Amino acid sequence: MRKIPELLAPAGDLEKLKIAVAYGADAIYIGGKRFGLRAFAGNFEKDEIEEAVKYVHKYGRKIYVTINIFAHNDDFSGMAEYIGFLSKAGVDAVIVSDPGILSLVKDVDPDMEIHLSTQANTTNWRSALFWHNMGVKRIILARELSLAEIKEIRERTPATLELEVFVHGAMCMSYSGRCMLSNYLAGRDPNRGACAHPCRWKYYLMEEKRPGEYLPVMEDERGSYILNSKDLCMLEYIRELAGIGLDGFKIEGRMKSGYYVAVVVKAYRQELDRYERDPEGYSFNPEALEEVKKASHRPFTTGFYFGKPTHNDNEYSSSQYIREYDFVGLVLGYERENRMAEVEQRNPFRIGDEVEILRPNSGNLNYSIRQMLDENYQPIDHAPHPQQKVYLPIEHPLEKYSMLRRKKR
Repeated sequence: MRKIPELLAPAGDLEKLKIAVAYGADAIYIGGKRFGLRAFAGNFEKDEIEEAVKYVHKYGRKIYVTINIFAHNDDFSGMAEYIGFLSKAGVDAVIVSDPGILSLVKDVDPDMEIHLSTQANTTNWRSALFWHNMGVKRIILARELSLAEIKEIRERTPATLELEVFVHGAMCMSYSGRCMLSNYLAGRDPNRGACAHPCRWKYYLMEEKRPGEYLPVMEDERGSYILNSKDLCMLEYIRELAGIGLDGFKIEGRMKSGYYVAVVVKAYRQELDRYERDPEGYSFNPEALEEVKKASHRPFTTGFYFGKPTHNDNEYSSSQYIREYDFVGLVLGYERENRMAEVEQRNPFRIGDEVEILRPNSGNLNYSIRQMLDENYQPIDHAPHPQQKVYLPIEHPLEKYSMLRRKKR
C-alpha cells in the first residue's frame, strides 16, 4: 500500500489551529512564547498549548511544537521546565535544530518524539543517519535539495526514520534559514526567532566615491529586491513527491492569516486525497492552483526540486504580495431552523456585494448579499466594524470556519 504523506499546517494562534483542522491538516505545528524561530507570530501561552493539544487530539490529528532556536547559554534558562510542560501536556513531538536542545529533551523525557528542523540543514543521507542514531524520529530536510537527492536519502535510510519536506510558502535566501543579515542590519537575530526579513527590502547600488548617487541595479528607480525569492509551490507535483515515500508535506506560514491557512491546506488536502484514491490514474487538477492563488502570495517557484534556482526564481521588481481577494467574513455558526449564518466581519462588506464562500469540506458557493441583520436581528446595510457579528440568510447549511471572500474592487 502506497503511503500518503502527512499534511502539516502552520498555526500562529488558536483560531488558525482550529481552521487548519477544519480544512484537513493531519498535523499542526505551533510555537510557544519562547524558544521558537517565529518570535513575531502570535504564538501560544501555556494554557493555550494545553487547549490546542486537547482540540487537535479530539479530531484525531497531531500537534508539534517548535523549540528550534540555535541556543546561546542564557537561552537554556527555564527550557528544561518548558520541555517538561510540553511532555505533560501531551504534544506529539518537538521540533529542534540545536544538538544541545536535543540532548536536553532526551534528558527531560527520553520517550518524547523529536523532529529535526530544516534549520539543521540536513542535505545528505549520512547526516540523516547520524541524527537518527541520536534519537531523531523525523528529519525536516533542507530546502536546498533536489528531488533526486531526496530520493537517494530515502533509499539509503531506514523506514524507522521519517522524512518531511516543505512544499509551499516563503523561501529564505540564506542556507536553510541560517541568516546573519537581519542581525547586522537590524540587530535582530533570525537564529533566535527575531528575523526582520531584510531579504524583502529594496536595495540600491552606490559607488564609494559618489556618495548619494544611486546607481540602477535592476528595472526602475524604486530600487531592486535583489534578495527577494518567489514563494515555493509544489502543488502541481504531488505525484512526484508522494512517489518518493516521504512522511510529511509541510506548509510554511506561522505568521500568515487564517484565510491563507484555509485556502492552501484545502488545496493540498484535495490533491492528496485525489492521489490516494487513484495513484496510478491521478492527474493534477489545474483548478487547485487557481484556488491557491486566491490567497495572498508572491509569484511561485519550485525552489531547488528540479535544479538550482536561477534569476527566474527571484522577484526583482517588488516584495509585495499578490492579493486578488479580500477575506471579509468568518462563519461562526449556522442556525438551521431559520437558515441564518452567523458571520464575524474581517473586512468591511455591505448589501450588494458579490462574495464567494469557501467551505472546509464542500465546493465553494457564489453568494449575493441581499439582506443583513445585526446581533439583535435588526436590518443593517453594511458591516464596517472589525469582528462585528452579523447574520446572513443562506439556504445552504454552512460549516463553522467557512469563509466569505470578495474579489478586490
